Amino acid sequence: MIRIGVYGAAGYTGGELIRLILGHPSCKLEFATSTTYHGQPVSAIHPDLYGRTDLLFTEEVWRECDVIFLCGGHGRSAELLKRINPARDTTVIDLSSDFRLKRKDHDFVYGLPEVNKSSISAANHIANPGCFATCIQLALLPLADKALLPAEVHITAITGSTGAGQKPVSTTHFSWRDNNVSVYKAFRHQHLDEIMQTLRQVQSGFDGNLHFVPVRGNFSRGILASTYLHCDLIEEETIKLYKSYYRDEPFVHIVPHDLSLKQVVNTNNCFIQLRKYNGILHVVAAIDNLLKGASGQAVQNMNLIFSLPETEGLNLKPSAF
Repeated sequence: MIRIGVYGAAGYTGGELIRLILGHPSCKLEFATSTTYHGQPVSAIHPDLYGRTDLLFTEEVWRECDVIFLCGGHGRSAELLKRINPARDTTVIDLSSDFRLKRKDHDFVYGLPEVNKSSISAANHIANPGCFATCIQLALLPLADKALLPAEVHITAITGSTGAGQKPVSTTHFSWRDNNVSVYKAFRHQHLDEIMQTLRQVQSGFDGNLHFVPVRGNFSRGILASTYLHCDLIEEETIKLYKSYYRDEPFVHIVPHDLSLKQVVNTNNCFIQLRKYNGILHVVAAIDNLLKGASGQAVQNMNLIFSLPETEGLNLKPSAF
């Protein structure tokens, strides 16, 4: 069994990871940390896990295991690794933004399986992609692979309130979020850097503009990204291109119907719909921000590293309503 430790396990991504690990046939959860709730039952903070685990939250100390998932806030992972000093052969999968951009001072591999699968499989340190970044990259990768990305790409993407994390802020509490929609960080969202890094990796020399407008939605989970750009391919050629690119990817599906978030929420899937309008290609992509956009993708990366089936522990089914 793969021995698992989860750091920062009291938040949304930590809770999702615990749920997935408890249902994973090849994993055993050894510990889950929380500086705020240490000593309390995991099920007291994640009450849906009552009856599934008797584990108590511990403090952030190193305990021997095979894989550690880092689910703390952005900016904390690098400092945490110095403090706990895990063994050199321990696999580290970081869900923060600390190591997503390539730098000489770390060896983390960017963990988007649909573009870096071979590198992930051989790695020991993985930087899990951001949720918006995952959805938008999956919408654009097949075009980048054929050097078809134009100079201008327009993206509007809406996300649920869980994307802002568990700590309450003025734009996440119910009375503000309910019956409300708002734009934030227009054209300057932090995920743009990692998106551009990947697109330049796939389409050498790409230097286009990504005009990205993020939107806060009045729902809990999920991301729906609407992207449009100039493309000379006819609709049938585009669909064939996308299906060919993702033919061996178990979680990415090109669908013929109109998309809604409920088709992917509570799964590790990404659904993509393609339509052509007078020379404009419209790409709509949808994921669950806490699964394919975070914890599900982290488990997918772990499966690749340990040569397990990519889908193991991730055969999740959406709710019909």
